[in-house]
Amino acid sequence: MGSKMNPERDVVRVKTHYNGDILITNLGASMNYDELCDEVREMCHLQQAQPITLKWIDNEGDPCTISSQMELEEAFRLYSQQRDEGLIIHGKCVV
Repeated sequence: MGSKMNPERDVVRVKTHYNGDILITNLGASMNYDELCDEVREMCHLQQAQPITLKWIDNEGDPCTISSQMELEEAFRLYSQQRDEGLIIHGKCVV
């Protein structure tokens, strides 16, 4: 059985790939989907209104879209089971 995260005190190490750059930060596990989008926009120096697509890479190397709170919670849940690499997120601007 995998470990459970305590959103009140746990952090998630996030590696964000954007335009050939890799940006690394620690985010609170209690962060919601909108806060994550805002944080990624800030990390990538995008305007807050800029639409983005977020995908995380699962342990099999497959890209999984994060487009809702439920999908973010699943990414955090799976991350809590294997914290080796951090949660890897690929960001893309929607044009």
